[in-house]
Amino acid sequence: MKKQQFETMTIHGGYRSNEFKGSLAPPIFQTSTFTFENAEQGERRFSGEEDGFIYSRLGNPTVASLEQRMAQLEQAEAALAFGSGMAAVSAILLSLTRTGDHILCSQGVYGCTFGLLKLMEEKYKITHDFSSMRSRDELLQAIRPETTCLYIETPINPTMQLVDLEMVADVGREKGIPVVVDNTFCSPYLQNPLALGCDIVVHSATKYISGHGDVIAGIAAGSKEMMAKIAQTTQKDIGGVLSPFDAWLLLRGLKTLAVRMDRHTENAEKLAAFLCEHDKVAQVYFPGNSKHPDYRIANKQMRKPGGLISFELKGDKRAAQAFMNELQLIQIAVSLGDAETLIQHPATMTHASVPPENRVQMGISDSLLRLSVGLEAWEDLREDLENALAKI
Repeated sequence: MKKQQFETMTIHGGYRSNEFKGSLAPPIFQTSTFTFENAEQGERRFSGEEDGFIYSRLGNPTVASLEQRMAQLEQAEAALAFGSGMAAVSAILLSLTRTGDHILCSQGVYGCTFGLLKLMEEKYKITHDFSSMRSRDELLQAIRPETTCLYIETPINPTMQLVDLEMVADVGREKGIPVVVDNTFCSPYLQNPLALGCDIVVHSATKYISGHGDVIAGIAAGSKEMMAKIAQTTQKDIGGVLSPFDAWLLLRGLKTLAVRMDRHTENAEKLAAFLCEHDKVAQVYFPGNSKHPDYRIANKQMRKPGGLISFELKGDKRAAQAFMNELQLIQIAVSLGDAETLIQHPATMTHASVPPENRVQMGISDSLLRLSVGLEAWEDLREDLENALAKI
């Protein structure tokens, strides 16, 4: 059978019902351990001579189905599931670094990723720097002899700046440095970093992969060799694994990923156009806007511009908070990718742990807001935004 289309893989990838007594839905293997037929089989499995399940921290059939499906969707050889997005990020960064190494990051990163980088520097002397990665020359100048990882968010949280993944991947290959991409904002439906030459892709699967705001999870995908190394070291020994039930919820959420992403994007395009024309909005950051400075990159590597909009109001922190408090339909919350439309204030919420001077460098002002556009009727969302803007 020829390679399946994306929408088909979200439903059928990594699972064959005839292998599980014909169950249409993947069973939940809610068990901590697995029995062996005899002592010799246990020895073979622990030595790696025989495939099979041992203990759910090391592997579980429900989790394995999710990993296989995500590997197919990201065009990867293998994938690993984690108990959170940060468990995935920390496992990757710890596996790629040793004391004295250096990580070069895109200009902005999620607040907890920033905190992890700071912790790694303070405790293990693994340093990091930020670069806008706007050009090949700028990237080459920022790389040090001890750089062992290029870590990218694109679009960047929450400024929606983009990084040219093909350009960075080309430099990474030239220098022999792995390129890691946080693909949470896009999901594999909108962007596939591995197909563009990058080495590892990571997701907070809590967001679009789940799509329903009821799971905390993470995914990493890449080569079999790299995923096996992470599975046998930082995942196994630190233990940030995903539960079978949460894996089952993600498998269920994935079935509607393509349909949901189409609606998220359609709604976001209409709301971004509305915000661009409003006299109380100073700036709108949305990759689908032709005036976005990285519009060319968006067209090059993203299939659609996604469901996230960041915008600055004409005012200060108090104006931004007053606006949020006037919203009736849109909920104040820090996640994204849910059916519900969510709004948050990065300077005091997701990026509150980032020192003010670093926030300024990242482009996070006190009037910046991040809107995760949901699946509601866009007309109702526009009315809610319009009413709240009228009251500030």
